[in-house]
Amino acid sequence: MATSSQTSHDVDVDEQAGYIELLRNNLNFRRLWAGTLISYLGDWFNTIALYTLVSTLSNSPLALGLVFIIKMLPWAIVAPLAGVIVDRFNRRRLMIGADLARAVVVLGFLLINDASDVPWLYALMTAQVVIGAVFQPAKSSSIPNITTPRELLTANAISSATWSTMLAVGAALGGLATEWLGPEAVFIIDSATYLVSAVFIYGTTIPQETVEVEKGLVRSAVREIVDGWRHLKRHARVRRIALAKATWAVGGGALVYMLTLIGDQIQPGAVAAGIGVLFMARGIGTGIGPVITRALFTDRSNWPTVIGGAIALCGAFYVGVGLIPWSPTTLGVAAVCALVVIAHAASASNWVLSTVMLQKRTEDRFRGRVFSTEWLLVMVAESVSIVLASMILELDLLTLRQTVLTFAGLQIVSGLLWIPLVAPRERREAGEGASSREADVAEEMEAAVAE
Repeated sequence: MATSSQTSHDVDVDEQAGYIELLRNNLNFRRLWAGTLISYLGDWFNTIALYTLVSTLSNSPLALGLVFIIKMLPWAIVAPLAGVIVDRFNRRRLMIGADLARAVVVLGFLLINDASDVPWLYALMTAQVVIGAVFQPAKSSSIPNITTPRELLTANAISSATWSTMLAVGAALGGLATEWLGPEAVFIIDSATYLVSAVFIYGTTIPQETVEVEKGLVRSAVREIVDGWRHLKRHARVRRIALAKATWAVGGGALVYMLTLIGDQIQPGAVAAGIGVLFMARGIGTGIGPVITRALFTDRSNWPTVIGGAIALCGAFYVGVGLIPWSPTTLGVAAVCALVVIAHAASASNWVLSTVMLQKRTEDRFRGRVFSTEWLLVMVAESVSIVLASMILELDLLTLRQTVLTFAGLQIVSGLLWIPLVAPRERREAGEGASSREADVAEEMEAAVAE
């Protein structure tokens, strides 16, 4: 089992652990993985049902955009405090508590029946998201503590692929379940999956460096949040990678939001099914992306450049989505889905590489705050992106197709700017780090000779 001292520094490992090997030999990771797999499935059932419910009740692009924003903005607001909580309290217990609380909250969606209830739906979503804002950094921060250095990349690839697979399966099944059973049945299923997740995590052992809780948690939390930001300010190598996902989100947030509107175009009269098909394609793409990336990009010195290229490539394939016909025929749906698969395979490469780099570059005692700050940046970027796109569509400033092309172009520009702004600095600092290590070795040898 790995400790924080094993994983807090950038360690190059020639041979990565295999997927089956990791799941077979690492009991704690297997239990954590199984619990999150089940809850992810329920989450995507829930998400498709919410998109469909709001779209049906309101028939407004802005109202639908608010669903996306509420799934992100409250997370962004509480993320820094959540990071402090994750660093100071037992992460295993936090995850169990979050699962139990969310199991209760999602049952409240059963009370949403007409357009006048939509504000209550937003309130329940906010509670669900705020609780999830503690669970996610707790999970991300726990993975380095229950894996060895040679298992870490594989564990992150599995975690990313699991999220993606459950997105694909959950979106497809959630779309069908919403059409056949209704949203109410879907919300009950989601509640049950949180309970199953809590059972798996209960059986997991997660070693952790914790800070003793002092009186005046809020005051000390504010101080520690500031310390986390200062940590990012002092460590440029951590700060740059913490911006990778947010760089994608500048255009990517709006593009994912508009998938729900395109879903209505390719499946008229069956909104849930159309949304489910496109989100399934997104899930397939994000599932295969980390696997391909792990196989192709073994030289970690190239990862910063790969991140920028992946962001731009995602935008390029969304340009394709904006240019082809959105016909309800089998061929038309397949063409859109194929482009979405490739676009999100690229975006997933950015996701998994930046996650591994951030885990390795951050000390365990700061890791929760750093990951929460990263989520803050991602959510703010996505929220701004979605607000702009939904307002453009609500006011009829551009057509849906034109808006897709606009934000796809913005994403291409973001990725292309990342490469010259970040990659050269990464190479230069890597060289300086190697020189520093060589100097330390030389000094040790001289000291040994002198003795």
